[in-house]
Amino acid sequence: MAREYKIEDYRNFGIMAHIDAGKTTTTERVLYYTGKSHKIGEVHDGAATMDWMEQEQERGITITSAATTTFWKGRDGKMHRFNIIDTPGHVDFTIEVERSLRVLDGAIALLDANAGVEPQTETVWRQADKYRVPRMIFCNKMDKIGADFYRSVEMIGSRLGAHAVVMQLPIGAETEFKGVVDLVEMNALVWRDETLGAAWDIVEIPADLKARAEEYREKMIEAAVEMDETALENYLEGKMPSNDEIRALIRKGTIAVKFYPMFCGSAFKNKGVQPLLDAVVEYL
Repeated sequence: MAREYKIEDYRNFGIMAHIDAGKTTTTERVLYYTGKSHKIGEVHDGAATMDWMEQEQERGITITSAATTTFWKGRDGKMHRFNIIDTPGHVDFTIEVERSLRVLDGAIALLDANAGVEPQTETVWRQADKYRVPRMIFCNKMDKIGADFYRSVEMIGSRLGAHAVVMQLPIGAETEFKGVVDLVEMNALVWRDETLGAAWDIVEIPADLKARAEEYREKMIEAAVEMDETALENYLEGKMPSNDEIRALIRKGTIAVKFYPMFCGSAFKNKGVQPLLDAVVEYL
């Protein structure tokens, strides 16, 4: 029997983090936007699809690794099959995480934008290093009081010794968090609150973020061209890579575990999830 989806259209990935960074909420949003579930299940209501054990629903935490399959149409217009593992964040269940990591092609490491890199983040990160799992980083909870994206970027370097390649900048923070700047396309995505995050507007980058966006785009391109001699030579001669070339080079570096593309949003407030799904297709 022929496969319905080619092997290159599969993505087996996990979502890993410190407890309460929002893993299960993020997974619930993924299931909602990919059409797998018709209503958003909230962890605090005990209604999350991935938390199927009674103890999990009572405590609002994930104990076992749950797996689910869903589908997402990437920017390339093709349908991709996602096999998602929602791993526990609680230190008592570390062995469950390690078991999951062995079978993953990639992972999304979730950070709480207020807390940044936490002890269990370090534990699961080291486990992923051990199995050389390609990773992307999602700085979640940008709507939280004290959310600081740039501090989180700095902590990835100082606490994890890892090279985060920033792919998006947040527009606002805490209660003012509205959307993200896409550093590849150099535009801004602002979510419409009334659509439960299903729709957003593509607008110009806010004036107060333009200089910072240019600075971080430059860093992103420098990391990308390091992955290919010809691209590097062209860049040094002043020829900029196209957006498609940037994506291909970022993917190359991600798969080779040279660096980690970093995104941001608020799963709970339904902002930033769809670009993260596009990124799973493009970079993992």
